Amino acid sequence: MKLRSVIATVIRMGLMNLILVIGCVSCSTIFKDQSYCPKGVSLMFNYNYNMEYVNSFPTKVHCVSVYVFDENGQFVDLYEETSKLLRHEDYRMDMELNAGRYTLLAYGGLACPENSFDITSYQTKSSGSSINDMYVNLRHDDFTSDKSLHGLFYGATEIEVPSTDDYIKDTVYMVKNTNNIRLVLQQMNGKSLESDDFIFSITDDNSCLDKTNAVISKGMVTYKPWAKGETIVGVAEDGETPISVAYAELSTSRLTTGTSPILRVQNAETGEDIINIPLNNYLLLLKSDLYSDMDSQEFLDRESEWSLVFFLDDGLRWINTKIVVNNWVVRINHSEM
Repeated sequence: MKLRSVIATVIRMGLMNLILVIGCVSCSTIFKDQSYCPKGVSLMFNYNYNMEYVNSFPTKVHCVSVYVFDENGQFVDLYEETSKLLRHEDYRMDMELNAGRYTLLAYGGLACPENSFDITSYQTKSSGSSINDMYVNLRHDDFTSDKSLHGLFYGATEIEVPSTDDYIKDTVYMVKNTNNIRLVLQQMNGKSLESDDFIFSITDDNSCLDKTNAVISKGMVTYKPWAKGETIVGVAEDGETPISVAYAELSTSRLTTGTSPILRVQNAETGEDIINIPLNNYLLLLKSDLYSDMDSQEFLDRESEWSLVFFLDDGLRWINTKIVVNNWVVRINHSEM
């Protein structure tokens, strides 16, 4: 019995060593004809370009599409994943590619059933599609959008697949292109407000994004609320009467320093402007106080969930000396706006 045990142990150790040796030898070393050896890239995805500086790709991105272009900018192939595999932090997309240089454009959200953007069609290699024709366009109804936009993420990387090795590894870093903006109106005297008494809108020329994720002018889009209503925030001085504020939520495409989105709140009865401001300037007030060392575009890209509270007087006029942005009270210096 001891002899059999020794023999079995020797055999197991020999097999383990053989597996280790094979695992350390590339396919190109084994086969002279390397056509048997798959080549390409094993691609990992990372979305840590947020205010938490944490990779949120597994929880935020539920589908991903990777468009592959050769060194001449011609379309090669499209790879997509929509399964629960994306929830794993170590997920990699393996793409079999011939030796050469490639540009990879990755989009999160396009392949999901609820996606809010359309992309230029790249279906066949014979179509002659070029990377210069790559555009992502917001779905809208005659330049009006009142939907909660499904998250859109973008990333790009350049790789070189060698002719003498197997899969190389690379990571594409993503940026989020969609924003949710919650507007809250509160009357300083404590009286309740009704959301139907106001018209909320954001206008911006940001419905089209190119291969570099830059905004391409296609005309002004009006974003309207996808949700609005009232909510209780406390009680009046009598300790009993509830204080109700009006709110609206709007969803927009990418905010950039190169465009000038306008936030507008009107009196629904008179049409008079209550608030009419350059949105980016007011969002960036928060950066001035807390993230002064951060580039303005980086700040707009890292943050995607915004909350702005405006205070109104008895005549429903905006008291424009302060604003609350993402729970931070910001004093307004109008000479800088």
